[in-house]
Amino acid sequence: MGRRWNGWGDENYIKELSGHGRQLVHSVIGQPKALGDASLKSVMDSVPESRLPKHSLISTDSEDRVRHARGQSFPDWLAMRSGEFKVFPDGVAFPESGSQVRELFEFAEKHDFDVIPYGGGTSVAGHITPDASHRPVLTIDMGRMNQLLDLNQESQIATFGAGTPGPQVESQLRAKGYTLGHYPQSWELSTIGGWIASRSSGQQSLRYGRIEQMFAGGRMETLQGTLDIPSIPASSAGPDIREMTMGTEGRLGIFTEVQVRVSRMPEEEKFFVYFMPNWDKAKTAVRELMQQKVPMSMMRVSNVKETNAHLHLGTKEKQYKLLDGFLKLRGMKDGRCMLTFGVTGTKLQNKSSLKQIRSVLGQYGGVGGFIANIMGSIWAEGRFRFPYLRESCWQEGIAIDTLETSTDWENVDEVLAGIEQSLKTALADDGEEVMVFTHLSHLYGQGCSIYTTYFFRCADSYDQTLERWKKLKVAASSVITNARATISHQHGVGKDHAPYLEAEKGKLGMKMIGHMLDQFDPDKRLNPGTLLVKEDI
Repeated sequence: MGRRWNGWGDENYIKELSGHGRQLVHSVIGQPKALGDASLKSVMDSVPESRLPKHSLISTDSEDRVRHARGQSFPDWLAMRSGEFKVFPDGVAFPESGSQVRELFEFAEKHDFDVIPYGGGTSVAGHITPDASHRPVLTIDMGRMNQLLDLNQESQIATFGAGTPGPQVESQLRAKGYTLGHYPQSWELSTIGGWIASRSSGQQSLRYGRIEQMFAGGRMETLQGTLDIPSIPASSAGPDIREMTMGTEGRLGIFTEVQVRVSRMPEEEKFFVYFMPNWDKAKTAVRELMQQKVPMSMMRVSNVKETNAHLHLGTKEKQYKLLDGFLKLRGMKDGRCMLTFGVTGTKLQNKSSLKQIRSVLGQYGGVGGFIANIMGSIWAEGRFRFPYLRESCWQEGIAIDTLETSTDWENVDEVLAGIEQSLKTALADDGEEVMVFTHLSHLYGQGCSIYTTYFFRCADSYDQTLERWKKLKVAASSVITNARATISHQHGVGKDHAPYLEAEKGKLGMKMIGHMLDQFDPDKRLNPGTLLVKEDI
């Protein structure tokens, strides 16, 4: 796969914006106007001379530095499209072992430069963006540490190089009859070490768990030495070092080997799409299923606006009309909500689960029928493709971003409404409308995640477009931090969410985190500006 240097994923794949989908977006935000893109050559020509001393593991090639300078946050996206990067890493290293990572750390201390870890480059929160700093910056790309190193089939523990991307994790395990089952939307590109460092959650977490349930142990290289984390099933021996390393986003050190709990390949896996008559019934049904602990591998429910958007953006016009007509015949009109779910396991387990799921959905007026299997298969086939829509919309002048949180069930409606209203009105002073829609996913007995997508028009310049995004981000983040919700359920903190972390952790919690990081990195040279804003905590 050839990676786009200035966008998401495979440069040969384009997710077209359907004609009636385009009409829907334009009907809300107005007629957009595209901004021009910089060329790779022009950006490479702007890369300054490296400040790093020569080292056999470090490349100072301009293209390597450009391709490792940004992730996929909206500010990153604007930097890549405009060519106005401002800051580049001074070099990129491609280690093949933990000993080489240690060597690079020693080199960083000796010559006083900063270090940023790089997995798949999919960060949407500014994790890997270099800070403007007086110190040189080295980015360490873990992509060559991408092998299954060991599989203990008796304990079902697999050991991987931390730079192994999702497809290679699964292909290497499936060759031996196993699966990890961790499928974030970035799965095709992101790495197993990055999942752990940012506390990722996969689409089928109802069966396999979030990454914290999968992560068993491993090895992290730090500036103070090698930290080995044993893979013990459970322990009451004080604070959990394994948990303490997760979510540290490169501030504590770099994972080089990770041990994860794997499962045998399931006998059967199926996905389905139902439609519910309204939001209240849809939300109540999924909560009921979760609190009854009905076995499923995934479930999400789209609100009315997202249901309408997905049916336009994900179908051809003829397909939409046929589906719309069928649903109206079944009584599903303007308030309908799309509910997607999956079952994974043995055929007998799935049969039992489906019986329970269909019973509950039926009690709340759910409609499936012949479309349930068809649309479920369509969802499964395209579930990693939605981020590609950002590219085709951008070419028309339409900007897309997402944000997510999680909260308790009794708080869901208030938080969701607050987020959507804050985004819808954030650009009112600019005379701009914003298209906003949301789904619930990653469900728990206690609550769920809330995942919101928003479309808005590009402004007349890149700087003005960034200002529009900042207004949107601040407005929604302020709602979240004042609403007993987390600033991030699955995207991590990075630099974009760091200003809002204290609302969740509290002042004393922030001191605990800061003191731990200071013990390992007193000079604050590991990914500075990420996770914590105030470097003097």
